Amino acid sequence: MSYTLAATPETVTLRRAVADDALALAHLSALDSRRPPTGDILVAEVDGEIWAAVSLEDRHAVADPFRPSGEPTLLLLEHARRLRRDRRERGRTFGRRRLRPALT
Repeated sequence: MSYTLAATPETVTLRRAVADDALALAHLSALDSRRPPTGDILVAEVDGEIWAAVSLEDRHAVADPFRPSGEPTLLLLEHARRLRRDRRERGRTFGRRRLRPALT
């Protein structure tokens, strides 16, 4: 999923983090002086560099303080919120379906 930032002409790509992102996430966390996100992680990437990341588990976010990373971070947090809501709704739907008695 890609977005164009309002303040700059860069395009931000939101995607799930993969194992190859571990070093970049550690570096980003060190720059932000915060612990790295854990679990399923979404990243905001600009020109092939990760500017921000957020955990889908607890919404813990880290961002590059030396870049205009506020807007990408907000995009990530909103996307994470939607994904969490969709997961909850699917879980409730599946749960109700499993509890219905079979028709005979």
